[in-house]
Amino acid sequence: MAQRYDAVIIGGGHNGLTTAAYLARAGWRTLVLEKRDMLGGATTSDEVVPGYTFSVLSYVVSLLRPEIIRDLELAKHGLEILPLDGTFTPLHGDFLWRRDDHAATMREIRRWSATDADAYEEYGQLMADMARFIKPILGMVPPDPTSVDPRDWLGVLGLGRDFARLPERQQAAFIGLMTMSAADFLDQWFETEPLKATMSASGIIGTFLGVRSPGTAYVLLHHYMGEIDGAFRAWGLHKGGTGAISAAIASAARAHGAEIRTGAGVSRVRLSPARDRATGVVLENGEEIAAGVVISSADVRRTFLQLLEPRVLPADFEAQVRRFKFRGSSGKVNLALDALPSFTTNPGGTEYLRGAVSISPSLEHMERAYDEAKYGRFSRRPYVDIVIPSLVDPSVAPPGKHVMSCFVQYAPYNLAEGPADWDNQKEAFGNAVIDLVSEFAPNLEDVIVEKQVVSPLDMEREWGLTEGNIFHGELSLEQLFFSRPIPGWARYRTPIRDYWMCGSSTHPGGGIMGANGRLAALELLKSGTPKVA
Repeated sequence: MAQRYDAVIIGGGHNGLTTAAYLARAGWRTLVLEKRDMLGGATTSDEVVPGYTFSVLSYVVSLLRPEIIRDLELAKHGLEILPLDGTFTPLHGDFLWRRDDHAATMREIRRWSATDADAYEEYGQLMADMARFIKPILGMVPPDPTSVDPRDWLGVLGLGRDFARLPERQQAAFIGLMTMSAADFLDQWFETEPLKATMSASGIIGTFLGVRSPGTAYVLLHHYMGEIDGAFRAWGLHKGGTGAISAAIASAARAHGAEIRTGAGVSRVRLSPARDRATGVVLENGEEIAAGVVISSADVRRTFLQLLEPRVLPADFEAQVRRFKFRGSSGKVNLALDALPSFTTNPGGTEYLRGAVSISPSLEHMERAYDEAKYGRFSRRPYVDIVIPSLVDPSVAPPGKHVMSCFVQYAPYNLAEGPADWDNQKEAFGNAVIDLVSEFAPNLEDVIVEKQVVSPLDMEREWGLTEGNIFHGELSLEQLFFSRPIPGWARYRTPIRDYWMCGSSTHPGGGIMGANGRLAALELLKSGTPKVA
């Protein structure tokens, strides 16, 4: 017990590292403990195949908060985001290619439907307005719904005033986004099936819901709030893979004096004799580390049900933790390729592969994929979101070779045969994904050097993502804002004094955002908790 820190942070994912950087910048003696030998959590890169670097789980970036990039001067620490150019949707006999070139996209949509081209302009402006209206929530600490202190509600009152000033049509659209399904919302605007299907995909990421499930329109809006270097609604890849984002944040944290240890799994949080205050942690090797504050970047279930001794939490609080929904629904298939896949219907050249490739031909395709998942089966014909990072960042593959990342829905954690049966079904799942993509790119199987299939069970075992949920819990409406993770406990504190949360189970949710880590650190610094080291 010779070592003592102001703050010990459990988990070296990007949120935990962000919290560490802000606390260290404020002069706190801070230690990050990461169980794996590699930092980054789900935001990590690994040379799984010699010469090929995979962004194993998280693979694109857009939501990383610009204030974090500025505050931590991440560009000085190696942050370099390369833009993706649009989305290509292959079809049998045709394709839809929306590009960052607005005029080219309008010509493409007009090729399908003049009505949709006219609506696309108006829809884009409406969604931009909606995202700008709601985006302040990403930087806001949610109020305690039981609080009578008006200061706690200033941010919400400001949003209320802004909502009252919106034109009536925008107010109606916002209510629709909060209550409707992604498919129903898009049906109001468009008639082109592949356009609606591809756009609706943003509404199901990280949820165990289908495109026709109420509430998915909000998730669509959540993903509309991204920006890169001031470019609104932009998506990109990090040079060197997403692990380089975590490396940049870790470098900033170290520059401010934070200590970071890998291969240092925490077995439990140490409590005071009265069992009402955190006093440090015990590592899996038995080492004890004292701290004034312990901060968990793990998900809510691990934070409270695995790291704490039994029966220290209020019974009603523990019951709500147990009710928190994870329901992981996605998997990954990462491919090392000898050459590029060749899609049979394409505009020529390889430019169309420099953005995302979306296997989403119709709303029916998307909903049928969900139908299988509802009954505990992985989708034989899933939705697949593909990027080929080596086209914009040649450093991740040998010369002339390529890396292909396939994000897949649906891969339900809770199979009909039980989660453990993923060990038996994983190979078939990976083959189903390759077979589907090969319908549109017949040479794919011939150019695969090696594949990595990641199931939700793998995500739980290897990365600590409960039930394989990439967002540390579903982004469903009842689990957002002051209800994330538990109503009344959305301000990063917990019922155990000096035990805090900063992971994606907290507001504002998942994605490579860093907002959770930043807000938790700022809230802790405001709380008056004294430094002890």
